[in-house]
Amino acid sequence: MLRLLTPADAALYRAIRLEGLANHPEAFASTFEREHDKPLAWFEERLTTSDVFGAFVDGELVGVAGFRQEDGAKIRHKGVLWGMYVRPQARKSGTGRLLVDAVVAHAAKRVEQLRLVVVSKNEAALRLYAAAGFAEYGREAKALKQGGRYYDEILMVMFFDGCDATRPR
Repeated sequence: MLRLLTPADAALYRAIRLEGLANHPEAFASTFEREHDKPLAWFEERLTTSDVFGAFVDGELVGVAGFRQEDGAKIRHKGVLWGMYVRPQARKSGTGRLLVDAVVAHAAKRVEQLRLVVVSKNEAALRLYAAAGFAEYGREAKALKQGGRYYDEILMVMFFDGCDATRPR
């Protein structure tokens, strides 16, 4: 089952978010150290300011993906898919694709383009996003630094207004 999380889900969201940050620190701009001492109210606020979808299996939250619309008159036509994480037991089950598809459908009603960034070494995520219709439009070298190691990020976009993501506008 997929649904938007609400502030009442903050404890569940906090647990899965911290798990993702701890187990895959190279995949997120934030860190476990930054977020693990945050009060529950901080996670409630995140669920208020962004639309976060949760995937549930037998009542357990097994995956999350967030959507945020950019703020500002000149950039409100853009949105961001962020914070994607699927617990190991739910991987290769289609859960990731369901989450991405939910964010895409949600975003398509609100923005003209949806962007995301993904660590270049995360081949499974790159395949997932490409299969969902995202196109690579750039690469940020040394975008993240974790444990003394640099990670490049792939910049991806999906347009909802019928234009080709591979052509400049």
